[in-house]
Amino acid sequence: MIVSVEGIVADVTADSVSIETGGIGYQVFAAPAILAAATPGAKLKLHTYHVVREDQQALYGFRSPEERGFFTLLLSVTGVGPKVGLAIVGNRPVAELQLAILARDQAVLVAIPGVGKKLADRILLELREKVAAAGTAAGAAAAGAAGRAAGAAGGTGEATEGEVVGALQALGYTLAEARQASRLAIAETGVGTTLEDRVKAALRTLLRD
Repeated sequence: MIVSVEGIVADVTADSVSIETGGIGYQVFAAPAILAAATPGAKLKLHTYHVVREDQQALYGFRSPEERGFFTLLLSVTGVGPKVGLAIVGNRPVAELQLAILARDQAVLVAIPGVGKKLADRILLELREKVAAAGTAAGAAAAGAAGRAAGAAGGTGEATEGEVVGALQALGYTLAEARQASRLAIAETGVGTTLEDRVKAALRTLLRD
C-alpha cells in the first residue's frame, strides 16, 4: 500500500499530477485545488490512497491524512466510487462534511457537483452512525472514568475535554488540532453539554481555522 508520495512535480493534467521520486514517476489523481497549486519543478507531498483492482491500479492524493481518511469512509457507501469520493472531499473541508453528516444536512452534499439527492441521502444514512460512533467509541473509556470521578465529586457528568479530544482524534484530527478545538468548543458550549454537541461545536471551530 502506497500511503504517501513526495517528490518533484513533473506534469499536471486536468485530473492528475505526476510526481517523480527515486527515479519513478507516480500519477496521482487529485482535487482541482491541489492541481491548481501544483507547479512543475516544485516539490510536492500528497497523502495517498492506493486503489488496486483486477483491471487497474490508481493513486488518489490528498493534502492531509484527515482528507484521506474521510475519502476511505466515503468509499464504504453504496454508489460512491473513487471519482465521486474525490469530488466530495475536494469540494468541502472535512470538518464541514463531518458536521453536515452529524446534522443530517443534505443541502451541503447536494451542493457538490455530481451528488444528487438520492446519493446525499444514502451518504447521510450510511455514514452518520459511523461518524458518530467513531467519536463516541473513542471517548467511551474517558467517559467512564469521567463519570466515576463526577459521581464521586458530585459533578454534572457533562462531556469532558478528554472525551472531546478522543472523539476528534477518532475522526482523524491530530492531537494538537483536537486539543485546541475541544478547548474552544467547551468555552462556547454550556454546562451539561453532551459529547455529540461538543464534537459538533469543535468541528465548527475547525472550520474557522
